[in-house]
Amino acid sequence: MVVEEEGEVLAWASAPPYRTRSAYEGVREFSVYVARDRRGEGFGRIAMEALVAECEARGYWKLVSRVFPENESSRALCRALGFREVGVYRRHAKLDGQWRDCVIVELLLGG
Repeated sequence: MVVEEEGEVLAWASAPPYRTRSAYEGVREFSVYVARDRRGEGFGRIAMEALVAECEARGYWKLVSRVFPENESSRALCRALGFREVGVYRRHAKLDGQWRDCVIVELLLGG
């Protein structure tokens, strides 16, 4: 999903397959991005609401992702959309030479 204004991409959200095994065919791993200078204007929510609706329409049963613990705006967006935090991966990512934890989020789709 892409949110645009006069040809400028303000936000996007995507949900590629989580894993290749058929047992996970209904699980999608989402990402969302909002242009740095347009954050806080609701564009991430617009993109994510459209993504959730499309994933439900396609019959997927779960969206998952990971968020850095200090990224409170992304965590708040996830909570507002009904995602729950299910745990923390410790030392899951290495960014700029530093180990980073990641909060795991999930949303069950389709009622």
